[in-house]
Amino acid sequence: MRLTTKGRFAVTAMIDLAMRQHHGPVTLAGISQRQEISLSYLEQLFGKLRRHEIVESVRGPGGGYNLARRAEDITVADIIIAVDEPLDATQCGGKQNCHGENEAAGVRCMTHDLWATLNEKMVDYLDSVSLKDLVEQQKQKQTEQKPVVVMHRSHHAV
Repeated sequence: MRLTTKGRFAVTAMIDLAMRQHHGPVTLAGISQRQEISLSYLEQLFGKLRRHEIVESVRGPGGGYNLARRAEDITVADIIIAVDEPLDATQCGGKQNCHGENEAAGVRCMTHDLWATLNEKMVDYLDSVSLKDLVEQQKQKQTEQKPVVVMHRSHHAV
């Protein structure tokens, strides 16, 4: 099980949007350029995010996207689920029919409960991380990365 580019790109694009929306609607072309994600792919993702009422579109000149809810009310799980990213570590997709030969009988593999518990923990964790948390984390990183210029005054003997 792994998070695909669909989920990663959606979360990245949402962080970008949340960081810039205070200046007005954010264009997908801008997100595409800054995050190096294809515009057509972003259009697909944002269509799904809009249908799940996570973003709202603004048409016309100066248009783009805004968050439909406050950043603290949007979780990473919301974003990933909205773009149809499966959050499932089980081999059977949660159907409890892990052994192919016994699919009809619904026989689970010996590690089914382990992976099912991992799914629960994963969803719980992603549901505990808000978009606001990620934005604040990103802003903190940017602050730490800014170069610090130290100016020294030369001392001349008088």
